[in-house]
Amino acid sequence: MKLDVKHILKTYGIFLAFLLICIILAILSPVFLRWNNILNVIRQSSIYGVMAVGMTFVILSGGIDLSVGSVLALSGIIAAGAATAGVGIFGIVALGLLVGVLCGLFNGLMITLGKITPFVITLGMMSIARGLTLIYSGGRPISGFEGAFRFIGGGFILGIPFPIVILAVTVLIGWLVLTQTRLGRYTYAIGGNEETVKLSGINSNFYKTMVYVISGLTSAMSALILTSRLNSGGPNVGQAYELDVIAAVVIGGTSLSGGRGSVWGTLVGALMISVINNGMNLLGINPFFQLVVKGVIIIGAVFLDRLRDQAN
Repeated sequence: MKLDVKHILKTYGIFLAFLLICIILAILSPVFLRWNNILNVIRQSSIYGVMAVGMTFVILSGGIDLSVGSVLALSGIIAAGAATAGVGIFGIVALGLLVGVLCGLFNGLMITLGKITPFVITLGMMSIARGLTLIYSGGRPISGFEGAFRFIGGGFILGIPFPIVILAVTVLIGWLVLTQTRLGRYTYAIGGNEETVKLSGINSNFYKTMVYVISGLTSAMSALILTSRLNSGGPNVGQAYELDVIAAVVIGGTSLSGGRGSVWGTLVGALMISVINNGMNLLGINPFFQLVVKGVIIIGAVFLDRLRDQAN
């Protein structure tokens, strides 16, 4: 039986690359494989990973969402304000999530009904959400929360950090939605050929709007994790997060052209981004140089995406 190396690399390349990076970092830094560090890596990846699940839906549909970092900041600052105002935990969570959903809904409606390209409208939302965050906070962080809210980012369930539980549940739900529901099937179909979907009598505008609502929702979920973990909501948090999130999705095998990808690949991509960040910190690499490395990773991810499209 002939070994199909090309098929193996195409199917499992991301997993093999992730394993190789882990092996190299384990050799270069003995601290890397310590249990506390592994938990820290996965906990950090939960912030990017949850957002990346929503971004997977958007990119699968053939779109892009550049506003996720700013939506995270706005959702986080609203949740922080509610927490310091004495609102109960359910109210804090509801307000934070509502902000994300409304931002996503605005993006989706402007794209589908307003006929504005995703790049332009989400770039505009990036600025709008960041400006609203600065206006609400007065440019200052809001901190000092009660234990119930702080549990979201710092609590444990059966010894597992709660953010990791949130990440696992989000990925599982995202996988189920994409593989077992009409929304998932139509998301793939719209990314593959939207005109065909429209000719089939399917309301593609509704499903395209929903993927941006999901992206806003997951951005708000990450905001709750990050704000709770830091015990502070800051006006400048989430800057450039969209780059890491998009990179995680593309590294995970989702095509920027839409129609192909999975949340499991996205999860590995998010873990890879966190592992690389953690590894560079452990090795004492200059933070300025780390920015260069991230840029190279993003370019490399897009280049690999193009190679995958050509192979198909």
